[in-house]
Amino acid sequence: MISGGQLAGFAVAAFVLIVVPGPSVLFVVGRALSLGRGPAIVSAVGSGLGNYVVAVLVAFGLGTLVERSAIAFLAVKLAGGTYLVWLGIQAIRHRRELAAVAGEHVEALSRWRTIRQGFVVGVTNPKALIMFGAVLPQFVSREAGHIPAQMLLMSLLAIGIGLVSDSGWAMVASAVRSWFTGNPRRLAAIGGAGGLAMIGVGLNVAVTGRHS
Repeated sequence: MISGGQLAGFAVAAFVLIVVPGPSVLFVVGRALSLGRGPAIVSAVGSGLGNYVVAVLVAFGLGTLVERSAIAFLAVKLAGGTYLVWLGIQAIRHRRELAAVAGEHVEALSRWRTIRQGFVVGVTNPKALIMFGAVLPQFVSREAGHIPAQMLLMSLLAIGIGLVSDSGWAMVASAVRSWFTGNPRRLAAIGGAGGLAMIGVGLNVAVTGRHS
């Protein structure tokens, strides 16, 4: 059975990782700036669906492995933490490229095409693999068993947080288009701060975490 402590701990870790601007956020912000709030939120839904596919694949693959091997868990944790630090460094190095998102203009898309594009972004988002493959396993209980089921249930929490976060980005971006496009340095600052936060999460994943 999943405890309140498990959920609370994972919710905090998921929130910190999710709010850091990444592929999903950039995609949603781009849709908001070019198409408006509605298509951006639809894109966020598609991204969430893609993320859950990743969660299912991880739960029935990595979840079973972690249930049987503490060494496998340690390897995943260290690899995940290292990759997060690398992503953070890349975000800082390429923070000025975020300004290009504000300048994109694309033609109107159908709702299903928008969902499909969001789905592709979500299912190929490396942060989803890190979330469900490296961070989530730290908050499951090996003693309680049924690790894949635990991972699937808790992944819904992360999906919900992600949907709220991406929708929030969409609403803000669509409401202040001129603020974003008027000063590209603001987007660069967001990317730099996000990179630092991701490095912090990566270090925390690599050196801490519980796995009972």
